[in-house]
Amino acid sequence: MLNLGRLRVLCEVVERGSFSGAAEVLSYTQSAVSQAIARLEAELGTPLVVRDRRGVRPTAAGATLVEQAEAIFAQVDAAEAELAAVMGLRGGRLRMASFPSAGATLMPEAIAMFRAGHPDIALTLAEGEPEEIAPRLRAGEIDLALLFEFPGVIEWTGATLRAVNLLEDPMHVVLPAAHPLAGKEALTLADLSEQEWVQTSASSPCARHVVRSCLAAGFEPKVTFESDDYETVQGLVAVGVGVALIPQLALTRERRDIVVRELSPRSPMRKVVAATLRGPGVGPAAKTMLQVLIDVAERYTGVVN
Repeated sequence: MLNLGRLRVLCEVVERGSFSGAAEVLSYTQSAVSQAIARLEAELGTPLVVRDRRGVRPTAAGATLVEQAEAIFAQVDAAEAELAAVMGLRGGRLRMASFPSAGATLMPEAIAMFRAGHPDIALTLAEGEPEEIAPRLRAGEIDLALLFEFPGVIEWTGATLRAVNLLEDPMHVVLPAAHPLAGKEALTLADLSEQEWVQTSASSPCARHVVRSCLAAGFEPKVTFESDDYETVQGLVAVGVGVALIPQLALTRERRDIVVRELSPRSPMRKVVAATLRGPGVGPAAKTMLQVLIDVAERYTGVVN
């Protein structure tokens, strides 16, 4: 690989036509210039300059290398400028991904706050469930991801990812407004043992946690409808086909024809985290967005009315 410092010495020698002229411009000794040319020739395995009565002139290989040097130095300068911009949040990109309910609540506010302070960073956002996003984060396809995890379940983040806790997202009972249990301020899962249920697809993490919670309360939920869109789940509950457990983040646009109740003694909880790769490779844009997300998440810690 070319040594850029020695390449600059070669360019000055050829331009000045002498080792002494190059030494003067570069503030080197003539010996240091000579040694730099000798090492560059040894690395490339070919003579780069020859001396005659008129001074120093390049060989064919030397002339070719000098011709390319301007482009090489321009690319290096551009790379250094781009790196300085990225480190100073004046350029670069940040690739993000989120599960849907956080993508509809936390992420838009965080993106707006980030862009207000750092408009030159290119932001992208993909959507998916944690089991889809976490492998992409590990593979380096994205830089930051919002994931959720349930207590007692193997975490998505594991040893290769660093997770920053943002908030706890309780799952509340959602009932039709005219349901006989709608008048109770707090319910237990046992109160719902005879009900039909609407939930996300059986293989989803949230649905599996609903089933685990119901089994722990002594019954298996009778699931009549499934949808991975929580607005659809709310609509199905509203028309009376079942009850549901819905995370608080998915209840920010609550319908008037349903009621939302906390579970006693405590609602099932999922932990929302922001994840990046572990190690020194996390860029300043991702670190800044992490802090923005922490600030935004503080607004979502209240209880749904």
